[in-house]
Amino acid sequence: MCATKTTDVPATVAQIEALRRAGADIVRVAADTQADAAALAEVRERTAANLSVDLQENYRLAEAVAPHVDKIRYNPGHLYHHQTDIPWADKVRYLAEVASRHRCAIRVGVNCGSIDPEQKAKFAPGDRLGPMLASALAHCELLDRLGFFQYCVSLKDSDWRLVVEANRRFAAERPDVPLHLGVTEAGMPPEGILRTQWALQELIPHGIGDTIRVSLTVPGSRKHEEIEAARKILGDIAAGRRVEPPPEEGRQLTIVSCPSCARVENEAFVALAEEVRQMARFAESYPITIAVMGCRVNGPGETDSADLGLWCGPSKVHLKRGAELIGAFAYDEILPRLRAELEALIARLENRGPGA
Repeated sequence: MCATKTTDVPATVAQIEALRRAGADIVRVAADTQADAAALAEVRERTAANLSVDLQENYRLAEAVAPHVDKIRYNPGHLYHHQTDIPWADKVRYLAEVASRHRCAIRVGVNCGSIDPEQKAKFAPGDRLGPMLASALAHCELLDRLGFFQYCVSLKDSDWRLVVEANRRFAAERPDVPLHLGVTEAGMPPEGILRTQWALQELIPHGIGDTIRVSLTVPGSRKHEEIEAARKILGDIAAGRRVEPPPEEGRQLTIVSCPSCARVENEAFVALAEEVRQMARFAESYPITIAVMGCRVNGPGETDSADLGLWCGPSKVHLKRGAELIGAFAYDEILPRLRAELEALIARLENRGPGA
């Protein structure tokens, strides 16, 4: 996925072509405004790449972008952010009609941090797998009833084990539906590459998966590393080479961070993720998860399941303790506040702190 602002047409086209040269078969760009949609028309004129558009929170842009792309990606959880009085099924019906008219494919992108609230309410608190599967299956059933079959599905989580389980279960129920695989918020290299490989090597050899994406927190100038990592993972799987998780994996500090993309509202997010990794090294032996998210679209929801979370806005970083918002702090203030929270959490884990 491009990390450039879509309205910066020269930069976006340059990144698309760089990703193509690195081996990308499909390049995803973002559209959240009419200005993005207008720029996308110009991008289309300058590249022959297969383009997928991420509608982010604004499904109503489909009509404006469909003539210029090969695939439309929507997130079922984001359909509720606009025109809340309109049923989600009517919005999907609109998307399918637009995509059919313009001969576009659709990706139903189900993401752990932005689940359809109606589906989430049907399951026990903390159940991340059930709502994802239910949402994906419901959208497939509707698209089938509408007679639209040019679609694929993705079920992504920041926990690679849940990615494996979700895709296994979905493939068992709907083996006819193509699957796009990936670990969302996989993090910085090399950890982000390893988490993705651990998931993919449990799925692809069993015939599960049709396209893949490696999502890494890297500067925009290094986006090609995602493609290189993906190609290497596929090569390892084809050759029967496995990379086994270490015995302590899952029982020590985990830092998840979303990929650099067009949604990021402050490029300082990428540097902050690395600073968090360095600062938190003292806590490596503790089973704690810290999430560092780059935008308002998925950040609030995708930090809920972490012990400590940051989601970054244009000038402030929002600090969370689980689902609880502690406050918003300037970029140059956030690390000491996060460290204090981390130290307090470790104290509680060691049964030494308040509330233990």
